[in-house]
Amino acid sequence: MGGTVSCCMSPRGTPKVHRRREVELDECPVTAAATTTTTTTEEVDVSEDTGTYLQHISDRELPDELAQEANPSDHPRASTLFLNKSQTDVREKRKSHILNHTSPRLLTKKSSSCSTIFIDDSTVSQPNLKSTVKCVTLAIYYHIKNRDSSRTLDIFDEKKHPLTREKVPEDYATTDPEHKLIYRFVRTLFSSAQLTAECAIVTLVYLERLLTYAEMDICPGNWKRIVLGAILLSSKVWDDQAVWNVDYCQILKDITVEDMNEMERHFLELLQFNINVPASVYAKYYFDLRSLAEDNSLSFPLEALSNKRAQKLEAISRLCEDKYKDLSRSNMRRSLSADNLLGVRNTHAVLS
Repeated sequence: MGGTVSCCMSPRGTPKVHRRREVELDECPVTAAATTTTTTTEEVDVSEDTGTYLQHISDRELPDELAQEANPSDHPRASTLFLNKSQTDVREKRKSHILNHTSPRLLTKKSSSCSTIFIDDSTVSQPNLKSTVKCVTLAIYYHIKNRDSSRTLDIFDEKKHPLTREKVPEDYATTDPEHKLIYRFVRTLFSSAQLTAECAIVTLVYLERLLTYAEMDICPGNWKRIVLGAILLSSKVWDDQAVWNVDYCQILKDITVEDMNEMERHFLELLQFNINVPASVYAKYYFDLRSLAEDNSLSFPLEALSNKRAQKLEAISRLCEDKYKDLSRSNMRRSLSADNLLGVRNTHAVLS
């Protein structure tokens, strides 16, 4: 507690000593040699002082607003990257529809009536697999098409780490892939490995988290390996019976297990081993994918509500209603009405 600097000392207390010394040096005229000696001593004092000075944790952390803008895959209030990148094309499509006086969604959209109700079978807890994969691949397509630059890493470069034995074309890194090509690649992996629709949403979360953390872009020359790494990681985190790396080598016959292991290790390191996906972030990506589908006329399949499904939905709603009633009753504090005041016993007060 004496003259030593403790770790609990305020960060603003130490620099005040240097300010007082600078004022004293300015007031006193010194020679050039003395100035050099004093400066050297002052530098030594600063270096010794910075060794004992501990930076406060608030100075190292980013504010919540900046963190939300930088990491949309971690914060539910930050807008997703793929939805922002798709807005330019969506506005152009809307302008063309207005100029041409066309509305393609009205021609294919089914409307409910008094006798028939059309609903889709996709929910946030059980998404439709085919529609979800289409939306996720469309989000990847907009990432590639509207990228800001072409920053990449060697581990994801397909020319240095090819997935097939065929020679990679020269213009492969400059030609943007079509949505059908991306969908065909992802659909093959999902159908062969029997992955779920929830895994596709988590794949997109990991992909955008990688782009944010590693400060890189998904390009024509690296999109296959980035998508493969995200699918590999999401299947192990989400599914109870995960697909092994050797199983993916059976699907992509020209890739080796060592290459898969190295790519997975680099992917985890770039994510800083942050594989957590909160429920709020998952729900945000699901509904943003539905918005993306609506903007691009990718409607989820609608089916007429049958008696069997109506009874099932009614049973689920009753179960949830009874569950919430029990919770509300247990949490609600019981109170006495005016009719029961006569039956209340009077108790003697204890005065201390």
